[in-house]
Amino acid sequence: MSVQEIRAFNRFYTNLIGALDYSRHLYAPYTLTESRVLYELAHSPRTDAADLRAELSLDAGYLSRILAKFQADGLIERTPSERDPRRRHVALTARGRTAAELLDERSREAVGSLLTTVPAADRERLTAALATVRGLLADGARRPARAEDVLLREPGAGDLGWIVQRNGALYAAQFGWNADYEGLVARIVADFAQDHDPHLERVWIAELDGRTVGCVMCVRDEAPGTARLRLLLVEPEARGLGIGDRLVSAVVAFAREAGYRELVLWTNDVLAAARGIYVRHGFTLVAEKPHRSFGADLVGQDWRLSLRAERP
Repeated sequence: MSVQEIRAFNRFYTNLIGALDYSRHLYAPYTLTESRVLYELAHSPRTDAADLRAELSLDAGYLSRILAKFQADGLIERTPSERDPRRRHVALTARGRTAAELLDERSREAVGSLLTTVPAADRERLTAALATVRGLLADGARRPARAEDVLLREPGAGDLGWIVQRNGALYAAQFGWNADYEGLVARIVADFAQDHDPHLERVWIAELDGRTVGCVMCVRDEAPGTARLRLLLVEPEARGLGIGDRLVSAVVAFAREAGYRELVLWTNDVLAAARGIYVRHGFTLVAEKPHRSFGADLVGQDWRLSLRAERP
């Protein structure tokens, strides 16, 4: 592919998404760069000004002017960094979070409108082509993945199907489990999709550099006042970044905030890494029972975590 062909594609795509007049395109008073800074502030766990400059490859003076504008508009607060008082920590205010959420919503709507022009049968091919381009261009400038690059978010279109597919594929590859396990996961996910209370039940998706790399669910258990953690999964290439710990932490915090008295889970003895995470978060093993499931001889384990505040 020639340089001219890539430049021609760049011109085509920037015009297609309205990048040259981004504020008018999304009916918002922010340029594309300003909108991207807001996005990072809303989603990145590291928001020192120096981190933003490095992540977005922005000139220090340019970023400083953007942040000054945001502060004047009441969107951010700047304070000395806890890690290094010489650095400035940047955090969104309530008004800033509202602005970021509005931009994100309008951006999703714009992309959704764009996708309506693509026949349904071609969308999977388009997605695969985008992943190929991203992968090829990123290989030459790829840096090691960092824990702070991981984003936990709510599921979008297709994410619940991803949970089923990846659970079935990974456990078949790692432990030889048969399709019975994928069927179990499919039923769990279908039950959630068809009927769940968003105040008491939730799914988290872990994303790394735009790729889905993990998931977990929190659902109501049959026992009153009890929540159940289900389907914790982290892709092999994303392990070692603390994603499993973050997902379990999210479930524990949500269950406690929702008013549950305890959190339970069922797992199997072969999942040693997951058991280590549960122990670190205070779960205790309460029962074990051998069983044959998913085409394998296993030992099922029930774990429990009390969510009641300890008395001083």
